[in-house]
Amino acid sequence: MLLVERVQGLFAESAALKTRSAEVLAEPLARAARLMTDTLLEGNKIMACGNGGSAADAQHFAGEMLNRFEFERPGLPALALTTDTSTLTAIGNDESFDQIFAKQVSALGLRGDLLLLISTSGQSANMLRAAQSAFERELRVVALTGRDGGELAQLLRPDDVEVRVPSDSTARIQEVHLLCLHCLCDLIDRQLLGLDD
Repeated sequence: MLLVERVQGLFAESAALKTRSAEVLAEPLARAARLMTDTLLEGNKIMACGNGGSAADAQHFAGEMLNRFEFERPGLPALALTTDTSTLTAIGNDESFDQIFAKQVSALGLRGDLLLLISTSGQSANMLRAAQSAFERELRVVALTGRDGGELAQLLRPDDVEVRVPSDSTARIQEVHLLCLHCLCDLIDRQLLGLDD
């Protein structure tokens, strides 16, 4: 019975954070979705990256963009910088793990593209380097963070968007990040397909 109660408690924690986050994150999510939609309408692409579970989230988001979310539509140009093991291991081995995303942003990023950074702590060196590369290449930046936003939040420029989950729990932040990504997919589709109210 203790296991059942634990599960119920975890669901309650997650639901409470999502409810609290809805009030805090609605405006930055709407801004991020507008920025992403503008990027796509201008003929540019979205690149996404993260570490661990956030790497999986980056891949999930790119898949929803390239294929479809809830509506049939043409694929949208997005890629996860977390999936090419040959590139990741070559850069990690020859340069350093801190450069695995930055080098890809420098090579693939074009002015007007957008970089989506997903980090629960905002402290990972490879995410900070990726942000710097994005700035150098004149990419727009959206960052999904948690806790206090970390160093990443301090790097962002006024026109970038931070979506910071109000929690210190990595698991709960990741759960809200997934919902945020689904919100972004929904809002992008609604704007592109003329379903925006």
